[in-house]
Amino acid sequence: MEINPKNNQKPILGVMGPGDDCPPEVGNTAFEIGQLIAENGWVTLSGGRNSGVMDAVCEGAKSRNGVTIGILPGNDTNEASEYLDYPIVTGMGSARNNINVLTADIIVACGIGAGTASEISLAVKAGKPVVLLNAGKTAIQFFKSLDQRLLKQADSPTEAIELIKKYLGES
Repeated sequence: MEINPKNNQKPILGVMGPGDDCPPEVGNTAFEIGQLIAENGWVTLSGGRNSGVMDAVCEGAKSRNGVTIGILPGNDTNEASEYLDYPIVTGMGSARNNINVLTADIIVACGIGAGTASEISLAVKAGKPVVLLNAGKTAIQFFKSLDQRLLKQADSPTEAIELIKKYLGES
């Protein structure tokens, strides 16, 4: 499966993962994947809040002069990551997860939480490729049972980038 963004747009990579309960190692991985996304000239999209994977991936992208978009759950930007270029206010709470998925060309699930699980499921339903990074064995088995062709597992940010490049037809 190859993904081709329309109108020569830069690919948008949606990086999803735990927020407030994000383990430090998952945050570190999110920071690194943000750096790599930016280094490849792609756009980083997240849930936009100033916590967990959302904040870390945007900080990583900005450290490499990347472009960041945040799809915020609330009615204002009070909880927005300081590393966002484009905060999108939705007032939709968790329902904004569908916007995250539909806006991104490819989803990177960095760690697993309840919100991340919903985004992975929505991505599969929408036919979007998902790279599972820092996911446990049980989660990997479950999500791959939904659609083996859309879900790939990566053991490192570098491996995730290689899978993304294959999806984009860049390798």
